[in-house]
Amino acid sequence: MPNDALTDVAESTLETRRGTFRAVAFRERSGGPEHLALVHGDPRPGQDVLVRVHSECLTGDVFDALRCDCGAQLSSALEAIVAEGTGVLVYLRGHEGRGIGLVAKVRTHVLQDEQGLDTVDSATALGLPVDVRDFGAAARVLRHLGVTSVRLLSNNGDKVDALTGHGVAVAARVPLLEPVTEQNVRYLTAKRDRLGHDLPHLDPVHRP
Repeated sequence: MPNDALTDVAESTLETRRGTFRAVAFRERSGGPEHLALVHGDPRPGQDVLVRVHSECLTGDVFDALRCDCGAQLSSALEAIVAEGTGVLVYLRGHEGRGIGLVAKVRTHVLQDEQGLDTVDSATALGLPVDVRDFGAAARVLRHLGVTSVRLLSNNGDKVDALTGHGVAVAARVPLLEPVTEQNVRYLTAKRDRLGHDLPHLDPVHRP
């Protein structure tokens, strides 16, 4: 298991429209990106804590872009954690476009719009990897918070494997299904067919 020491940690109270959280800003390593964990309630050792590990998506999370479901998932995850009464949302920066960065992601959007490529083929057409995200930082901050077993808000089995591989037990995967729209159906279909996400609400009606 990797060294759990985080390079830099700062904590404060964060009041939001959804509720009050303990904001834990941290770095996993010197020079690395700064991440944020939002802790609601009082997660305790031994609990299977409701957790969302969310990859940064500036266009979706901040500007409510309709081509992806990222912003909607972020909102739904926060609402679920508050409704639960306790839980953690880990927001991982440096994950834009599954790790390729913002400029490259916008370039993939051009190929998607002009050539009809999906989110996978538009990345590889530019010579970029499909997914280079590392979820080790999420595992480290969860253990820093005393969270060792989670119910993971995700449709992505790879996140389950990643957290498990970094020493955090996943007691259950909790689906986080957002409405299918004309704008996001191609993206969601690629997630299901190309990236293995469990999206049963796409079947059998919704096809690009």
